[in-house]
Amino acid sequence: MDHLLEALFPSADQIPEAWLLGEPLEQREYLVGGELRRWDGPLATVNSPVWLKQADGDSQVVLGRAPLLDADTALTALDAAVQAYDKGRGAWPTMRVAERIAHVEQFLTRMREQRTAVVKLLMWEIGKNLKDAEKEFDRTCDYIVDTIGALKALDRRSSRFELEQGTLGQIRRAPLGVALCMGPYNYPLNETFTTLIPALIMGNTVVFKPAKFGVLLIRPLLEAFRDSFPPGVINVIYGRGHDTVSALMASGKVDVFAFIGTHKAAAALKKLHPKPHRLRAALGLDAKNPGIVLPQVDLDNAVEEAVTGALSFNGQRCTALKILFVHEEVVDEFLTRFQAKLTTLTPGMPWTPGVALTPLPEPGKVDYLHALVSDACEHGAQVLNAGGGQSRGSFFYPALLYPVSPAMRVYHEEQFGPVIPVVPFRDLDTVIEYVLDSDYGQQLSLFGNDPATIGQLIDTFANQVGRINLNSQCQRGPDTYPFNGRKNSAEGTLSVHDALRVFSIRTLVAARFQEANKTLISDIIRHRESSFLTTDYIF
Repeated sequence: MDHLLEALFPSADQIPEAWLLGEPLEQREYLVGGELRRWDGPLATVNSPVWLKQADGDSQVVLGRAPLLDADTALTALDAAVQAYDKGRGAWPTMRVAERIAHVEQFLTRMREQRTAVVKLLMWEIGKNLKDAEKEFDRTCDYIVDTIGALKALDRRSSRFELEQGTLGQIRRAPLGVALCMGPYNYPLNETFTTLIPALIMGNTVVFKPAKFGVLLIRPLLEAFRDSFPPGVINVIYGRGHDTVSALMASGKVDVFAFIGTHKAAAALKKLHPKPHRLRAALGLDAKNPGIVLPQVDLDNAVEEAVTGALSFNGQRCTALKILFVHEEVVDEFLTRFQAKLTTLTPGMPWTPGVALTPLPEPGKVDYLHALVSDACEHGAQVLNAGGGQSRGSFFYPALLYPVSPAMRVYHEEQFGPVIPVVPFRDLDTVIEYVLDSDYGQQLSLFGNDPATIGQLIDTFANQVGRINLNSQCQRGPDTYPFNGRKNSAEGTLSVHDALRVFSIRTLVAARFQEANKTLISDIIRHRESSFLTTDYIF
């Protein structure tokens, strides 16, 4: 392990030419009202999780600097969004659905031109390996395509009139207002765009603040945003949330709050809004997803899924398996196979072919993980895998902890990193009580092949979590399936289908079924007097 860590970080001449960054990027641009404005105030230094080996020791790579906007500047972005929405009378919210789709398609074309630049920055800014960075970009593009398809289908169904009890009506979906969209650093493109794109395409205007890590990778898309949407429809700000987002929420002008982060941060921001009954929220929050390994199980599959579920992108996923409950009849064999699988995971830099373990972007994360491991060991756990818990700079080698008990912090806290706590159990009530008493309810995974036991657990957990995975890791996709959670894990449901509804409201145009009204409605439709009341069929 000492040799592995010594060889982990490269020297500058060992970086493949295709992934060299060049000089640090000094970004001063932000997008407000259809203009790229220049910020002449303070800048935040953007560091990479990648360090470079030098003669006098390792040195962290500085990627560049990004604007630290103040509250007043952030409020100018909000005012631009408010003006573009114009209380629902703006060009964007009153635009025909087909025309809004055309704007989003134009953006998608421009976005695809920036694939290489964004993928490179995903690797350098958050340490995501090349394969996963490419997958995140491509999946985001696919999500936009699927969203467009879902909206077309929704609009087709809404284009018809209904007749009920002598009342003729057409029900369509209308935007909610001004949306504030904020994404997480672990998926700074994909998770952000799963709220941003539905909010836009449904006719809302948006203020978008990039994630705290993964901030520079939005820069290649600013011109695409500017050129693809009317002024003020999309506004991009930067800076500390305390200085910017707090002011936006306190203004009372935000109608929809889309946020992916911790439930404590979400609660604090929502409390700032002076009109909470008017604020809609779409929140993806904390999770402590358990994997439950039963005695009758395909161990090869359980280990394969558990390793991937716990350590994909170093465990920095809300959908990661954060704690494993393994029945005592199979726990020894499970741990032996888990350790063997761990040794096949390649550590290295994000561009290294086949790399699975990369440096961590969050400052202080390595120290936090060390503290969790130390606490567990003080309370009776052991690090089972060779080299587990060793670190260098921003890199932390995965630690497999066993046996883990409720006395340990890692039993309760969401580690959001490569620490794998394993809890042995004999009685299923131990696991059931953990899930029932947990503050979180996003997902869980069941590994087993006994129909009676699995069926019983499905019924027990169906009212506790948003998704139950059978013999597979927790995950978000496919994006057509609902992605939600209970308790402190989420508010609202996000999927291609559901997100369109989260960022809109059903609105009814109704009239008594009389000749005069039929003639009136027919004339409005025939002469295209309304963008809302229409029977247009979008192919």
